Amino acid sequence: MRNLSWTALPWLAASVLLTAAVPAPDPRVALLEAMAEELQRNQQQLKIQSHEPPYFMSYQLKDTEQHGIVARYGAIFLDDSYRDRKLYVDVRVGSYELDNSGPEEYDYFGGGKGSSYVSHKDAPLDDSGMALRTSLWLVTDEKYKAALSQLLKKKGESVYTVEDPKQPPSFSKEKPAKYVQTPVAFPFNRERWAKVARDVSSRFKAHPEIFDSEVRVTADKVTRLFVSSEGSRIVTEETMYGLHVMAVTRAEDGQLLDNSRNYYVPTEAGLPDDKKLAEATTKVIEELLALRKAESIDPYTGPAILAAEAAGVLFHEAVGHRLEGERQDAEGEGKTFRGQVGKQVLPAFISIVDDPSARALQGEPLNGYYEYDEEGVKGQRVTLVEKGVLRNYLVSRRPVEGFLQSNGHGRSQGTRKPVARMANLMVESTKQLEDVELKKQLIAEAKRQGKPYGLIIRDITGGNTNTSSYGYQAFKGVPRMVYRVDVKTGQESLVRGVEIVGTPLSSINRIMSTGRKAGIFNGYCGAESGNVPVSTVAPAVLLQEIELQRAMEGKDRPPILMSPAASSTASDAVK
Repeated sequence: MRNLSWTALPWLAASVLLTAAVPAPDPRVALLEAMAEELQRNQQQLKIQSHEPPYFMSYQLKDTEQHGIVARYGAIFLDDSYRDRKLYVDVRVGSYELDNSGPEEYDYFGGGKGSSYVSHKDAPLDDSGMALRTSLWLVTDEKYKAALSQLLKKKGESVYTVEDPKQPPSFSKEKPAKYVQTPVAFPFNRERWAKVARDVSSRFKAHPEIFDSEVRVTADKVTRLFVSSEGSRIVTEETMYGLHVMAVTRAEDGQLLDNSRNYYVPTEAGLPDDKKLAEATTKVIEELLALRKAESIDPYTGPAILAAEAAGVLFHEAVGHRLEGERQDAEGEGKTFRGQVGKQVLPAFISIVDDPSARALQGEPLNGYYEYDEEGVKGQRVTLVEKGVLRNYLVSRRPVEGFLQSNGHGRSQGTRKPVARMANLMVESTKQLEDVELKKQLIAEAKRQGKPYGLIIRDITGGNTNTSSYGYQAFKGVPRMVYRVDVKTGQESLVRGVEIVGTPLSSINRIMSTGRKAGIFNGYCGAESGNVPVSTVAPAVLLQEIELQRAMEGKDRPPILMSPAASSTASDAVK
C-alpha cells in the first residue's frame, strides 16, 4: 500500500526536501473520489415514490490495457494494442435478508422493460470525473428500476414455493475495506516479442507434417476501482503476461493432434528466455511427430497414474467446481456436496485448500493470486477438505447454509456478475510415494486386476465438467501424452486416441496413493462469470480405476500438397 504519511526531516533542509517530495496527484484516486460522490448522491436521493430506495450499492470500474502479437510461418499475423474502461454497477433493494438478487436474476442490459438506449457499460478513457459520474448515473438509474421489478417478481413467485427455514440471507454483511495499491509497471517490448514470435514460428516450416502452428505473446493489465455504500474504497492493479506455442498435425488415420506450451507470469521479465523457449519448441515438435506414429488404443478401464498437472485438472473439475458456493443452492445444480460438511467425502490422506493470497509456490507464480475479489472482500485461504472431511465451501457474498460470510472468492471476468470461483486450489497428501514406487504400485494393481497394462497420463490439455441436475454428474479430461505400461516388462509406449471420463465421487475416491512432488497447472477457468485466472497445485495420483473413452475420430485428409516452404526446401535439395 502506498504510504502517504510524511516523515520528520531536519529543519534546515525541510523547505528544499518538502518541495521535492510532494507526490503528483494520483488520477486513480481522483476517479475513485468521483465514483464515491456519485454513489453517495444516488444512495441519498434515488427513490421512486411508493417504492423503497436501495439498501446497498457498489460501483466497479475496470481499466483494461492489452497488447498482443501473433506469428505464423515466420511472419506476424497480428500486432495489436487495445484499451477500454468498463463499469459494473450493483444496486440492491430490499434487505440483506431478502433482496432482488437470485439465481434467476436477469441481466438488464440484455432484456427486460426499460430505457433500452442505455445499452452500454462503457466508462470514459479520459480521466474526467464528471463524464464518469454521468455514465454511472445512467447505469444506476436503469439498475435501480430493474432491481425493483425483480424484487416484486421474486416476492410474487415465493407464494408458489415451500418456505425453507434454513434459507440463508440474500447478501452478506462485510466490513468495509480501504486499500490503494502502488501503481504496477506494465512494460511491453514490442520489437523484441515480434522477433521472438517470428523466429519461433519459422521453426515449424522445417517439418511439413505440422501443417499449422502459432506463436502468441500477450500482455494484460487491469486497474480496478471499487466503491460501495458500506464504505469500501479499493484500487488494485493486476498484470498478466502470456506466451503460447501451439502446433497441429494429423495422424495417418486422420486424427487431429495438437500440442502446446503455455506460460503465464505477472511480469515481462518472467517470460521464458530464448534458450528455454527453443527447448520448449523442440519438445512440441518432437512430441507431435511421436504422436503421429503412436498407436491408437481402444477404450480402457483400469489403473492409471495421473502426473501432477493432469491430477490438478482432475481435482479442479471433479471437486473444485462442486465446492463453489452458488452451486449448493442454485436451482438446476446437482449439489453434489450440499449438506456434506463434517462428513468424509475424499480419502482420509487427502486435504484441499484454496488460497488466493498465495502469490507464488517454489518460485513459480500462481495465476489465481489476488488481493481483493470483485465484491470488495479480501481473498482468504480456505480449508475445503481436511483429511478427507469436508470443512467449507468457496463463498462469495451470496451466503451458503452454515457459512454466512464471504471468504473472498467472488470473481468475474470483465463486468459480469461475480460468483464464487476457485483461485489457487492446492491438494495435499499424507500418503506419498517416490515416482519409481508409484509405478511399481501401478503395475502390481494392473496385475491384480488381470490387466495386460496400466496407463501413465503425463500431460493434459484441460477438461470440463457438468454440475447441473439436468444431466449426468460427470467430468471429462483431454490427455495429450499417454503411455501404456507393460505389466511384464515395465516398458512404456506412447499411445493416443482416448479421453478421460468419469463421475466425480467415484473417481476421486479411487485414489490409492500420491507422488511426493507437487506440480503447478496455471491456466484460465471458464464458468458462469466468465474466464478467470486460476492455478491448481497437486501431486501425481495413482487411481485404482479410471475410464478412458475413444476420442473423436477424424477422417479428414491432410493437405494434399506440401506447404510452400517445405516444397521450396525440397526443390533446393534436389538442385
